[in-house]
Amino acid sequence: MELESQLVPESRSESLVSACRTAVGDDLRSITYFTHDRCEQLYLRSDLESDADLTGFVEHETDGFQARTAYRGSELGNYRYTVRAFEHGYLTRVTVADRGVFVTTDGLTLRRSEELASALSELLRE
Repeated sequence: MELESQLVPESRSESLVSACRTAVGDDLRSITYFTHDRCEQLYLRSDLESDADLTGFVEHETDGFQARTAYRGSELGNYRYTVRAFEHGYLTRVTVADRGVFVTTDGLTLRRSEELASALSELLRE
């Protein structure tokens, strides 16, 4: 897994950051874009340390690529996104085909998680 800069074009990065800021406001902690073998942190809130093991997170979050097929035909409907709850925040993962984004936040309501996931899905499909 390679941590890169410039995996994502500047305009795409700005769109993703803007969409996340709109959906979750000041609760936004970080944004990481990833593929099967590369990742790039697009945003990190200024009061946070940049020492997180992003590649470790990404290796786990690439499971989202299989979720679309694993849950196909489920009575619940199509898989859309994942929210993980932690002691000090939340992680929301959205994947589309061969790329994805995970966003970490301080707080997250169901409505805000839906807005965030919807915006990310739309941007990833472009």
